Amino acid sequence: MELADKVIVVTGGAHGIGRAMCERFAGEGAKGIVVADRDIEAAEQVASAVGGLAVACDVAVESEIVELVSRATESYGPIDVFCSNAGIITMGDVDVPDEQWQDIWNINFMSHVYAARAVLPSMLERGSGYLLQTASAAGLLTQIGSAPYSVTKHAAVSFAEWLAMTYGDRGIKVSCLCPLGVRTNMLTGDHPIGAHLMDDSLSAEEVVEAVVKGIGDESFLILPHPQVATFFERKALDYDRWLNGMRRLKAHLDQNSESPAE
Repeated sequence: MELADKVIVVTGGAHGIGRAMCERFAGEGAKGIVVADRDIEAAEQVASAVGGLAVACDVAVESEIVELVSRATESYGPIDVFCSNAGIITMGDVDVPDEQWQDIWNINFMSHVYAARAVLPSMLERGSGYLLQTASAAGLLTQIGSAPYSVTKHAAVSFAEWLAMTYGDRGIKVSCLCPLGVRTNMLTGDHPIGAHLMDDSLSAEEVVEAVVKGIGDESFLILPHPQVATFFERKALDYDRWLNGMRRLKAHLDQNSESPAE
């Protein structure tokens, strides 16, 4: 799909990958760009820069996504591409409180379900539409130090697969974005995995370069870091060996995090 003259909605569009998407899509000649974010002031700044529309939206609330779709359609016409990009990370293990599990579940997974419910009827009626879902390499592999992030990103990948399988023959294209380390606020947080991922990290703009190519090729998996495909293949071919390697990596990161600062 070419992005010129398309109506595009981006959730989490005020910062990081979402902001870079909005800026790049404008450069590709999109007809209308809707910048959706809980941070409405930042969203308005991005929308002003790209000539788009800012909409305050908490993707964890289905009614707000329905309103987002309605406002986008009223302003620009039918939505061609919906980028379900908003996400959060919660560090921790099985003892993360239930309310935090529910919060990350709603944002990292249910938001994709809510978006699909809101845009699919119109897309199916027209016989065309594109769903871009931001997951993570953690959705194909795992996230050391965060059970909630791993689980919700795996769920996001699985749902994207299901959408592609179910609606692909009815004109609906689906891409699942699975980057490794990206230099955004999420990566620079205070957890050891961030420092580990920084070495091979990409800028948000580099990730979006892969996004534009992936949409142009209508590829399901968009992997800005090509090594993720290698890791995923190794995981599939020998799960036990992969798990042993991940245990060693976790032990290494745990040891480094416990070492006194020099």
